Parts: sequence; C-alpha cells; structure tokens
Amino acid sequence: MVIDRTGLAEFLRRCRESLQPEDVGLPRGQRPRTGGLQQEEVAALCHMSTDYYARLERERGFRPSEQMIASIVQGLHLSLDERDHLFRLAGHNPPRRGGVDEHINPGLLRILDRLQDTPAEIITEFGETLRQTPLGVVLTGDTTGYTGPDRSLGYRWFTDPTVRHLYVPEEHPFLTRTFASNLREVATLRGPVHGRRTSSTCFSRGARSSGRCDDHEIGIHPKEVKHFIHPKLGALELNSQQLIDPDQAHSLLVYTAVPGSESYEKLQLLSVIGPQSLR
Repeated sequence: MVIDRTGLAEFLRRCRESLQPEDVGLPRGQRPRTGGLQQEEVAALCHMSTDYYARLERERGFRPSEQMIASIVQGLHLSLDERDHLFRLAGHNPPRRGGVDEHINPGLLRILDRLQDTPAEIITEFGETLRQTPLGVVLTGDTTGYTGPDRSLGYRWFTDPTVRHLYVPEEHPFLTRTFASNLREVATLRGPVHGRRTSSTCFSRGARSSGRCDDHEIGIHPKEVKHFIHPKLGALELNSQQLIDPDQAHSLLVYTAVPGSESYEKLQLLSVIGPQSLR
C-alpha cells in the first residue's frame, strides 16, 4: 500500500483540532482553546517528538511505521473505524480485529483519564497491562513495559517468583488456580494460533511444573477483595471493580478501599509516595 501524505496530514489535523485537553486527561490551562490540542501535546500523548509529529501534518518525513501509527491512534483516542482509516492512509494494512486486538476503546480511555486519583489499569484478556493511572503504577509498579510472554501477569506468576511478593502468601494457591484457569480458557477461546502467544508458553515453562495444567480447572474467577503487600505501606485490602469492553475483550480494573478503613488511609498516602519511591 502507498502512503497518502495529504490525506494523512488532513486527517491528523482534524482529529487534533477536534479534541480538548480534558478529552485526553490533560489540564486545560489558563489560555482559551479555539484550535483543539497543540502539536506538542499530541506528540507527548503519542510518545514521539513534536518535530516528528509536526512533519506528518506538513506531509513530510518518512512513512510512519505501524508502531508509530498505533501510538498515534491511542494518543488521539481514535475509534476502531478511525484507526483502520489512519493505518490505510499511512500505507499499512489495519490490524486484525478480535480478542487479541490491543486497541483501547476511546470510551474506556476517557473513563481511565478521569481516575487520576485512583489506582486503575486497563488489561487484555491475557492479563497484559495496556494502560495505568499514576496511582496504579504506585500500587503495583509499572507493568506496561514488559515484552513478549512476560507482558502477561499470568505468565509472570509462574515464571517470576518476585511477582508473588505483591500478594499475601495465604492467597497464593488460589491465585495460582485462577491464573492457570484464565490462561487455559483464553487458549481454548482463541484457538492454537492466538492462545499460543502466552498460554502454551506459560503451561510449558511454569504452570505444568506446578501441576496446574493437569487438573483442567476452568471458570476460576478472581475474588472481588484483593490483599496486597505494598513495599512501603504494608498490607492493603482493596476492592477490585471491573468494567469489561465486550468488543475488545479488555477490562478496566479499579481498586478502592472501604472509607474509614486503615487501607483507605493508606490509599490516600499513595499519591504522596509517588512512583519515584519504588525505583
């Protein structure tokens, strides 16, 4: 496919100018907004330089890679139809739609953007973290930077013992059953091609050695109340509420504490601690 530089530039400008800061979780600031987001704001949202993004709107530069287009799609909170259109304008075939699609529904992103004072994250059905709020990072660490099978929390549960330090030991057996059940269910649902991405790898390297693959348990669901062990605050008892996007098979997880409880007070301290203290 050939890039349509004029169409790409015009579409990016239209998308940028139709957004206001609060639409993408940014503060509005003092000056009036008449032309939508600034180029530097979009570039920051898309994790690229302002110069690189500006060249796209000026119909210049190299053809953006699929990874760059995917970043722009999420930064501009585009819908699936808009995403596919942008990929074609850039001269790429759109990603296949389905359960393994990592495109986040714009509505789900808007909800996450309004939860900046709450630990929350968006995950795939494989347990891969796509996006976290700042307090989500403080609670569990930054889990968006993993690559390959390590992106799946279920995989890491069986292959990286340090992951278990975040949860009270009494719940480890149940969590082991839960993660094995979930990966088995996804592998069956998506078939050998897509399920192989994490499920088969997890079973062969971790779950099988723990005996969790031979019992064929299915339908083991996570408990609503989760007990964390935070490296700075100690024990935390949090309720996990889940909002599911059925089209993308993504889930928005929000962690809250009962008002007045000790965990509630500790949760207020998370914003004071900040992610820097966990490094």
